[in-house]
Amino acid sequence: MKRYEATHQVGMFGIIGNLFLLVIKSMVGFVSHSQSMIADAVNSASDIFASLMTMIGNKIARVPGDKDHNFGHGKAEYIFSMFISLSMMGLSLKLFFDSLFSIIQGNEVIFSMPLLLVCLITILVKLILYFHTRKVYRKYHNILVESNMYDHRNDCVITTFTTISILLSFYGIYWVDGIVGIGISLWIFYTGIQIFLESYRVLMDSSLSEEDQNQLESLVLENGEIQKVDEVYSIPVGYRYIVVFTIFVDGKLSTSESHQIADALEEKIVKKMDKIQKAIVHVNPA
Repeated sequence: MKRYEATHQVGMFGIIGNLFLLVIKSMVGFVSHSQSMIADAVNSASDIFASLMTMIGNKIARVPGDKDHNFGHGKAEYIFSMFISLSMMGLSLKLFFDSLFSIIQGNEVIFSMPLLLVCLITILVKLILYFHTRKVYRKYHNILVESNMYDHRNDCVITTFTTISILLSFYGIYWVDGIVGIGISLWIFYTGIQIFLESYRVLMDSSLSEEDQNQLESLVLENGEIQKVDEVYSIPVGYRYIVVFTIFVDGKLSTSESHQIADALEEKIVKKMDKIQKAIVHVNPA
């Protein structure tokens, strides 16, 4: 259960951190008429939604299997990560057109030290959130955590460019502000597409990767009594898989002996491969 507790913590920290950033970015952005800072504030709002979806999806995914969902509710992680990706893409389109109109209308940014201060605070907060989230993701490989990790990383880059546009406005170069707003919107859209495709891949019951399947077959053939492995099928149940395959053993073995080999193999695979939730082995005579 540590996986789910760590994911819940990521979502909670994300909400707190992004809510703080949303407030200060909105206040300074509207006062200074900075389109890139307003875009950054909207990005923080989308990050709050992403963190909230992380907590809800994680809460559902941790529910164990029942009569209606025999293998648990793990796919909730991918359903809610898809919600996150769609919200990111929707917001990015609005930001794109707002920034484009800002360039066309020639809106001017009022340079101020508070703008720079907010940028530095944002970079610091996001770096802290990014490194914490990356640590959790590397340990548990949760797509909800991954989407939050990318958000925090992207925000550090985005806010760096926002800082550049603010500094240029001090010298009367205002059009960069709108360009940066457009860049932010495109970055958010691209990240949303990435998360959407990864979620879609699992929800469409994609198979184990070739690398994982090779590892599986190697583990099977470590047993000298198994002469061949064939018909390997896999289906994702959340972040893990159920695998079904056939092994061929000496036809002279008794039914009891051959099934002991299969039972031991099922336990071994689940123990050795974290990605495998359940292994189902059929036995045929060679």
